[in-house]
Amino acid sequence: MPINIAMPAVSPSMEEGTLAKWLVKEGDRVASGDVIAEIETDKTTVEIEATEAGTLAKILIEAGTGGVKVDTPIAILHGDREDIGAAAPAKAGDGRLDKPRDLPAPADAKPEPRPSATPRSNGRRVRTSPLARRVAKDAGVDIATIEGSGPYGRILRRDVDAALAVGALKRADEGRAEPAAKPAAMPVRTSAVPEDRILGLFEEGSYELKPHDNLRKTIARRLVAAKSSIPHVYLTADCELDALLALRRQLNAASPMRGSAAGEVPSYKLSVNDMVIKAMGLALVAVPGANVSWTDADMVMHRHADVAVAVAIDGGLVTPIIRKVEQKSLSAISNEMKDLAARARDRKLKPEEYQGGTTAVSNLGMFGTRSFSAVINPPHATILAVGAGEQRPIMKDGAVQGATVMSVTLSIDHRAIDGALGAKLLAAFKSCIENPLSMLV
Repeated sequence: MPINIAMPAVSPSMEEGTLAKWLVKEGDRVASGDVIAEIETDKTTVEIEATEAGTLAKILIEAGTGGVKVDTPIAILHGDREDIGAAAPAKAGDGRLDKPRDLPAPADAKPEPRPSATPRSNGRRVRTSPLARRVAKDAGVDIATIEGSGPYGRILRRDVDAALAVGALKRADEGRAEPAAKPAAMPVRTSAVPEDRILGLFEEGSYELKPHDNLRKTIARRLVAAKSSIPHVYLTADCELDALLALRRQLNAASPMRGSAAGEVPSYKLSVNDMVIKAMGLALVAVPGANVSWTDADMVMHRHADVAVAVAIDGGLVTPIIRKVEQKSLSAISNEMKDLAARARDRKLKPEEYQGGTTAVSNLGMFGTRSFSAVINPPHATILAVGAGEQRPIMKDGAVQGATVMSVTLSIDHRAIDGALGAKLLAAFKSCIENPLSMLV
């Protein structure tokens, strides 16, 4: 029977995308798991895989089409013995199997093969795609707790990604049995004043209109939702940087050389931000009560410090994640961050590389910003805003001395973290920054 291939939602916030490229053409035979197309979302380029074997009967959305809504059918896949010429577009939003009423089954048709399945922990079976199974396994979670949105209720990668992103997925070694439903995208109004009223305030011809792209729309929607629903509390501290800067110089000077296309280059080159990431990860481990995510039913207590880092790209920003920061060396964090930042600017990140995380760091110090407050990005309960290191007079041992000082502001979700607990987290971070040798132990 015909299978509608739908525009997938690769993140809970995605509402539409651009069908950038078809990698197969009508009449091509595909196997389950084959990559058939590429879509561009607000933050990255993602490959679409076939969830069933068959023949691509009809392409409904041409390559290069933008603004394709999630769950809109983009192509039709047919089984081997079906009449491909009878393929007809399905209704938008229907990504399930749908047998046409006027298409009789061929006399020699064989039964449709059942999708692949894996055992449930309770003995029943659950249908999954190979990629979804692998992603769930890598994340250490029980795929049987996820509700599938594919044909026959099959669990697809997008279902795993969506469940992980909202913190609704149980881990494989825990005993909860409630399935994590795929969250529905909630429309959020981002302006209280209609556009025509805003434009009426300006002289005609004194402006031009630039339509919002998907990235800008997503940023606006998420910021309004976060600021409206999360009770923010802000805590600020000043950190002395001189010891950290001295250690950074020593470590960079000791970096071994390695060969590259450009000749001999250092194996690593630490930045202050690399050390900030490490300090934030260690602080979360030292204060585990702040390494959490809020849901209406539960407090999600994270086992590792996964630190998202804001990276500016053309038209907005993305937040790639350094996972298990507490287990990684400064050099590993530095090299991983450089790779993630480069691929973020090229929009080549995979969804699992920017979805989730347990906290975030936003650094505007390189622009000379002394201090600022950042908006929390769910499912995080904290975000650290980092300002510039600058020479300031400080009192020490009863005398005024000069020191390099960096102001940081911690935003906390007051539903999950009380002020005293947030202050402990900020104090732990400050201790790591001012005693940087602790980050090498």
